[in-house]
Parts: sequence; C-alpha cells; structure tokens
Amino acid sequence: MTRAMGAAMRRIHVGNALSAFGLGFTVPYLYVYVAQVRGLGSVTAGLVLAVFAVAALVVLPFAGRAIVRRGPLPVLLAALVTAAVGALSLGLASSAAAVLLSAAALGAGQAVMQPALATMIVDCSSTETRSRAFAMQFFLQNLGLGVGGLIGGHLVDTSSTSSFTLLFAIEAAMFLLLVVVMATVRTPRAPRVEDAPGQSGQGSWKQLLGNRAMVQLCVLGFVLFFACYGQFESGLSAYGVEAAGISTSALGTALAANTLMIVVAQFAVLKFVERRKRSRVIAAVGLIWAVAWAVAGYAGLGHGSQAMATAAFISTYALFGLGEAMLSPTLAPLVADLAPTGLAGQYNSAFALVKQLALAIGPAVGGPLGASLHAPYIVAFLLFSLGITVLALRLGRRLTLAQDQPWAARSRVVSRGGSAAEAVPADA
Repeated sequence: MTRAMGAAMRRIHVGNALSAFGLGFTVPYLYVYVAQVRGLGSVTAGLVLAVFAVAALVVLPFAGRAIVRRGPLPVLLAALVTAAVGALSLGLASSAAAVLLSAAALGAGQAVMQPALATMIVDCSSTETRSRAFAMQFFLQNLGLGVGGLIGGHLVDTSSTSSFTLLFAIEAAMFLLLVVVMATVRTPRAPRVEDAPGQSGQGSWKQLLGNRAMVQLCVLGFVLFFACYGQFESGLSAYGVEAAGISTSALGTALAANTLMIVVAQFAVLKFVERRKRSRVIAAVGLIWAVAWAVAGYAGLGHGSQAMATAAFISTYALFGLGEAMLSPTLAPLVADLAPTGLAGQYNSAFALVKQLALAIGPAVGGPLGASLHAPYIVAFLLFSLGITVLALRLGRRLTLAQDQPWAARSRVVSRGGSAAEAVPADA
C-alpha cells in the first residue's frame, strides 16, 4: 500500500466511524420518537421503519451503476448530503407525510453509503491488506454505533421534542462533517465501465448474474443476514422476553455483550481468519451460530433458573458477535475479489441489496415466530445456521485458490519465483 493509499484509507475509516456515530444517536430511539414524542402512533412508526427498507431496495440497484460510472466518491458525497437533509427534516417533521418523506431520504442516503465506502476501501487496499481494512471498518462501525447510542440515550428526553430535534441535528452534522472529510480523499483511479465501450448497464448485471460464485455468495449472504441480523431486534428479542422471561435491562445487556464481543474479538481472530479458506471460515460461523441457537433454546425451553436463562440468553448474543467478527474480514473482501475489474461498485451494491432484503424479511418472519411458536422458531433458525455451513462449503468448490485463500495463493506464487500479481485474477 502506498503512502497516498494509506492516507486515503485513514480518512475512509474516520468516515465510517463518524457515520456510525451519527446513526447511533437516532436509530435506537426512532420508534419512540415517531409513535410517542410526535404522537403519530405505532402504525406510522412501523411504516417509518418499513420506508427505510423500501428506500434502500429502490436506490441500491441504481447506486451500483452510478459507482461504476462516476466512481464511489461523488456517489458517497451525494448520499451524505441526502442523508443529512433527511435527518434534519426528520427532527423537524410533525406530520406523518413529512416524517415518511424524511425517513425515505435518510434511508436512501444510508443505503448508498455502504457500497460506496466499501468500494473506496477496495480501491485503496491491496489483496494483502483488504481483510484487515474491512475488519477495521466493522470494528469502527460497531464502536461508533455503541458510543453514539450511549451518548444519545443520555441526551434524549421523551417529554421534550427539542431533545430529539437535537439528536437528529447532531446526526445531520455528522453527515455534513463527513462530507468535508471525504471530499479530501484522493483514491487511486479504478477502471470505469465507460473505459470499455461495449459494456452496458444491462450487460454488467447480466455478467454479475452469470457469475455462479457470486450468485451463490448472494444466496449465502441472504441466509446469513436473515438468520442473524434480521433476528436481533425482532424474533430473538421477542423470544427472549416471551419464552425466557428476559427483562428489558437484560436484553440491553445482551446487545451490549454482542458489541463487546465484536470489539474484543475482532483483531484477535483476524490473523487466524486471514490464513484460512474463506469458505471454511464462513462454514465455521454457521456452526458457531447453530450453537448460539441451541443455547437460546436452553434459555427459553430449558428448566433452569431465571439467572441461568438470562446468562444463556446473553451468551447467545455474544456467540453471534464472535461469528460477526469472523465474517467482517471475510465476506466483503470475497465480494471484491469476485468482481471483475471496474465492477466492484456493482458487486458491492448487489450484495448490499441482498442484505437489505434479508433485513426486511427477517423481522417480518422471525418476529411472530419468536413471540408465539418458541420451539419451532429455535429449530428453524438452528437449521438455517447449519444451512450456512452447507452453502459455504458448496461455495468453496466454485472459488479459485486466490479467491478462497489469498494468503496461500500468494505463498505459492512467491515459492515459484513469481509475484503476487501473477495469481489467478479475481474475475476467473
């Protein structure tokens, strides 16, 4: 990595931390703000959360093409300004229509930030440094969300509308500050689609869908996000309260345990993960999460004391955090290595779209199951986790050595007297 790439990467990481910090201020309190503080009711609050998902699903297919054609930085700056306008408008909105429109702007901006930042990380990293770069991104995102939520919780007052307006104003300020920081980033010029005249937007999507390994990774990604992130604040929390008798304070402790595990384990597992096949790392995550669901089953369906049930439930979230720490240096670099030259933005956006679909469907399916059908809920998601292991091992058969185990591929090239650049190309 050159000095210029290192300087750009540091600014990108600052950007990730600032955006997560801003989101942490408002996301945990959005439902309360709309339903109670603004007095618009639970239906409108539910619609606001749905609008976030719908806005992401609408803009992400276009975001990938824009990143490929214009580069990630202009797209990121536009997304940040859109999100800032949405956040500030949401803090001032008093009617249902204004709240929904503001949420759409904020949700669209947030959604586009993810693939744009991911593509900038790809452009500013090499195969050797990419896993560590994405691990740092995930670490800073969780740290920013946690610190933002903690500070926001001390500032917010449900009896004062102005306290929420302040929260959204701070979030908007974080996005605008990020515009200033990111405008100074100078990334290496990556190839764009216009450099290849025969490549059309429809053609690039057709090329992506023709990449069997990428399609399998998207299916695997959907199951990953559906069975984990899509359950955190819906099905699993409902199951904990209804089946295991978990208090709201213990639920908060479980979420904190998840974040703490990620922060503590992220770099401890990085060296282990970097030297192993990515497909087998993902398969191991499926097994860890299967154990997590089994522990959750004991918490709600076992016959131990309440203290044991609470400890088991908190352990479930911690085990999920361990799996997340293993995935962060694995999934995103694999998406980047599967992308042909110049199409990293398209592939990042496609994977982000899959993630949003899983996060939209996951709570809708898991919420009712977790609240009422306790045993079927645990069995179903334990099987989903084992399915992750199976899908990951199948994916491994389609990956080249350079895609599945870059470290080993580099070692083999060097032992033959070549250079890392002679390894199998990413679009093989």
